[in-house]
Amino acid sequence: MSGRIGDLTPKQAESLAEFQERIQDILPSLPAQHDHYLLRWLRGKTCTCHMEFRKQMKVDTIISDWKPPEVIEKYVSGGMCGYDREGSPIWYDVIGPLDPKGLLMSATKQDFLKTKIQHTEMLRQECQKQSKKLGKNIESITLIYDCEGLGLKHMWKPAIETYGEVCFQLLSQSSTDTHEISVSPKIFPVAYNLIKHFLCEETRRKIIVLGSNWQEVLREHIDPEQLPVVYGGTLTDPDGDPRCRTMINFGGTVPKFYYVQDSVKVQYDKSVTISRGSVLQLEYDVTAAGSILRWQFASDGADIGFGVYKRTKEGSQQKVAEMQQILPSERYNAHLVPEDSCLTCTEPGVCK
Repeated sequence: MSGRIGDLTPKQAESLAEFQERIQDILPSLPAQHDHYLLRWLRGKTCTCHMEFRKQMKVDTIISDWKPPEVIEKYVSGGMCGYDREGSPIWYDVIGPLDPKGLLMSATKQDFLKTKIQHTEMLRQECQKQSKKLGKNIESITLIYDCEGLGLKHMWKPAIETYGEVCFQLLSQSSTDTHEISVSPKIFPVAYNLIKHFLCEETRRKIIVLGSNWQEVLREHIDPEQLPVVYGGTLTDPDGDPRCRTMINFGGTVPKFYYVQDSVKVQYDKSVTISRGSVLQLEYDVTAAGSILRWQFASDGADIGFGVYKRTKEGSQQKVAEMQQILPSERYNAHLVPEDSCLTCTEPGVCK
């Protein structure tokens, strides 16, 4: 039995019914409530954690309410173009033209994560549209990684670490199944060995690495009319562009005027140096709801952890684990891009 709707064992059907019963409290807030969606979580994901992730990252409104920095829109390559033979949308990640160092000197790791979440949410909504259009459930996407042009510039350690962290968070929280195809040059095995430890075994099994016959294999999965000419199909832009650039961004070298390493130039009354492995807690008394808490910081030579928490008890010391989490603690690549952000405090209290 496949474990899909219409092909469940009695035990699998029983597990699905039990799962539905247990999540009645959060079911209305899920992106979808049908059995196809719920089975995704029974096949190895945690639904409650996923909902917390969507809430923290404001996924429900990220398409309409969040706009990536200009440098990301212009120079992060990739895009959705066409559908595979099952009707699933296809996303292209074009690795070769990427300028990893330029991008990481111009935007924060959190901006890249939000961008990828936004792309994933767009693809999830496209799956819903395809399901209605075709009259069958579409719950997966096909990812094509074009690794032609992959070189040593892509092996830069901060780029590998950032890409791995973003992929790990995205894959662990995604509600959409993926099938991944990589068009690979000779250097690809080196790059793949650097990032594969970020991927779970289930994800690694879905990756198909293509060699010299890659166009032929792509046409097995994708009708030529849905495949750009540059990838062996017949699809072009309206102006005849074989790369379909209106749908797929091919990136390029990031101009240095986008670099923001020296953007934090505010002179403060007091500055603090935090040595490697040390922890610093700053305490602020927020006296009125709606107050804005803003922070700016940079690090030298390595990334740094940062988070915001609120006391739940007055007049006593509390450990971070006992406080209310306002902004989850994450690693920031502030040695490349100074961090400058803020949040609105919905209620008064003491924040750290």
